[in-house]
Amino acid sequence: MRFFSLRQTSRAVLLSMSTSLALTLSAQAATVKPAQAPQANTAAAQNNVNRLTPANSTDGIIALVNENAILKSELVDAITQAQARAQAAGEPIANSAQLQSEVLNALILRELQLSMVKRVGLNPDEATINQRLGQIAQAEGLTSISALQQRLDAAKPGSYAALRAQLIEDAAIQALQQRQIGSRVRISEQDIDAFLASPEAKRLNQSEYQTIHVRVPYIDDYSRLSEDQRNEALKVAEALRTRLLAPNVDVAEAVAASQGNYPIPLQGGDMGFHKAASLPTELSSEITKLEVGAVSAPLITPEGIDIIKLADKKASDTMLIPQWHTRHILVKVDELQTDALAEQKINDLYEQLRNGADFSGLASTYSDDPGSAGRGGDLDWVSEEDMIGPFEAMMKNTAVGDYSAPFKTQFGWHILKVEGKRQQDVSDQYRRNMARQALYQRLAPQAKEDWLQELRAGAYIQVLG
Repeated sequence: MRFFSLRQTSRAVLLSMSTSLALTLSAQAATVKPAQAPQANTAAAQNNVNRLTPANSTDGIIALVNENAILKSELVDAITQAQARAQAAGEPIANSAQLQSEVLNALILRELQLSMVKRVGLNPDEATINQRLGQIAQAEGLTSISALQQRLDAAKPGSYAALRAQLIEDAAIQALQQRQIGSRVRISEQDIDAFLASPEAKRLNQSEYQTIHVRVPYIDDYSRLSEDQRNEALKVAEALRTRLLAPNVDVAEAVAASQGNYPIPLQGGDMGFHKAASLPTELSSEITKLEVGAVSAPLITPEGIDIIKLADKKASDTMLIPQWHTRHILVKVDELQTDALAEQKINDLYEQLRNGADFSGLASTYSDDPGSAGRGGDLDWVSEEDMIGPFEAMMKNTAVGDYSAPFKTQFGWHILKVEGKRQQDVSDQYRRNMARQALYQRLAPQAKEDWLQELRAGAYIQVLG
């Protein structure tokens, strides 16, 4: 005999307030594309969901999902909110059998994910939930979470608790999806290299190019040109290219001199600065190959012969960030060493430094940081946001070649020394990270769809009438 737990917890709360705050029942209900369920289940969903409304709904079971149940009232709430969201977006939808089937499918997928969240023990960070509540409060013109709680519970008792529970479920599902999809999407360094070599990657290049683009138009349609006419156009283009090769060339004069007796006016000139991504693909592919001052070979197109010169380049794709070569001494505060004892020890080491002791020698002997003590406290080059706030602030305020006064972080007491400072170009690393992100965004939706279908295929699901 099979037993099913009836979870009476509502997945959604629709709160009527003066500001019309509508809280989503399910992040999945409106956004997840229905998985392809077995034909029998799909038919059952179409035949048995008879346009439920608040008037004809009871708290009976509409679907069984493994050991849990989805109630008719939950489906009604989800449909109502899906319609409210569509109405707010200016795309009203009717309460049709198709809508009910899609919303029910989303509820089933949500139930399966929540069950998996419970099995793997995912617990969202409390600070993340409070941050989201703070954002909702701010959007409603409130100054605190407690003010949001008062307003919600005044409108409907228990609404704040329901909202918080909803946000916890949403955050847990999001964390689960990130874990599952991340394990399925594999992006190699070769994949990144191939992406960076593709035309699509030009949007990652933020450099601006000052281009001189001049076209020698054909006298007639290209297909009707005689050999002499094609050669005449090419001769003008080559003469123009020779003139544009001169440094600091006056473009207007070069174009006028090349025009000669050619019957069709030459077109173009100095086009100013443009990003490669804003230019036609065939031009951007040529421009990005040129060094500043270089001129392309004549480019034969159906409309004419193009000559392109790269006059200048603003290398805004170069990303320079400050880095500090840092050493430190750490004295931990833990169950074996009180804060007072650690402070006394770090002050003793500070006095030794003031008396001329070698920093790296003291770090090797006394530092409690196992990762750096063996290297004389050397942390190598450190970028912004690599270290916790108090450490970074002290590092930035310490002169090169000097060491800091003792200071405290969550790990204990420190003294740091700045050995050097530099501006490091991380543009290549930045572009590779952006490429990896772009590839992930391209692959993640299908990986998510595949995972959800597998999750549903491996579950016991029964849609009831």
